[in-house]
Amino acid sequence: MAKFKYIVTEEDKGLPVKTLIRRRFSFSSRLMSKLKYQHLVFLNGEEVAGWITPEVGAEISIKLPEEKSDFPAEDIPIYPVYEDDDLLIINKQPGVTVHPTKGHPSHTIANGLMTYMDKTSQAFKVRFVNRLDMDTTGLLIIAKNSHAQDEVTKQMKAKTTEKRYKAIVNGIVEKDEFTIDLPIGRPDPDNVARAVMMEGGYPSVTHVKVLERYPAGYTMVELLLETGRTHQIRVHMSHIGHPLVGDFLYGGEHPELIDRQALHSYKLSINHPVSGERLVLEAPLPDDFKEVIEKISK
Repeated sequence: MAKFKYIVTEEDKGLPVKTLIRRRFSFSSRLMSKLKYQHLVFLNGEEVAGWITPEVGAEISIKLPEEKSDFPAEDIPIYPVYEDDDLLIINKQPGVTVHPTKGHPSHTIANGLMTYMDKTSQAFKVRFVNRLDMDTTGLLIIAKNSHAQDEVTKQMKAKTTEKRYKAIVNGIVEKDEFTIDLPIGRPDPDNVARAVMMEGGYPSVTHVKVLERYPAGYTMVELLLETGRTHQIRVHMSHIGHPLVGDFLYGGEHPELIDRQALHSYKLSINHPVSGERLVLEAPLPDDFKEVIEKISK
């Protein structure tokens, strides 16, 4: 598992270990408690209490708690795009729910990750930082520990991450670039469908850029999300008269082209939760998306 280290400096004189950890690492209060009660803080390789005052030059090291989810393991393919001790970012396939729900209690990415852990000799608790609809493909972030989850979630709230999608929509989109700033809500709590709701909706912002227009009457667009509401892209594009191809829920039925919404999360930019390095990752278009392009390009 991930391990954090810090060498005590002259400026740290007189400060106890727990204070130095708080100052050096942005651990949550919950994680700090786990480090204390599971004895995961070390001074020069030996377990140490948080009240101890270390000498200059001493090394403080922290091991993160070892945790593992208990979803039933299933043979569902996992396609890594990036992986280290803190993050696993995958290219999610269509037709698979991310996490078990009442409607989909099994056959999810979470179940596939249990098998993936066994095959790669790993053990971590599955923490999804973002979600994708069952039939949306592309980049999905799994944090391998609570610190990584907290740090990436903070970035998302601060809007320092970028999530870009590609979609094929019905009709010719006239403007090359524009922004849709319309609130989204759930008109009927018993219905999964969302809609633009000027009253009672939540702020929702989608930036749209045309990538290609097809003479057959379709447009490929790139979408940059400023907010992350459920079905945001699908609702916004349908509302302006350009529903996604294959989106049966929001008026984009085209079963002869594709049997799901033509939406792919293709690019992600985040800062690594430990190193701070900027990660810019891309996931190739899935085969069924490519087939749509081939069909509408003729």
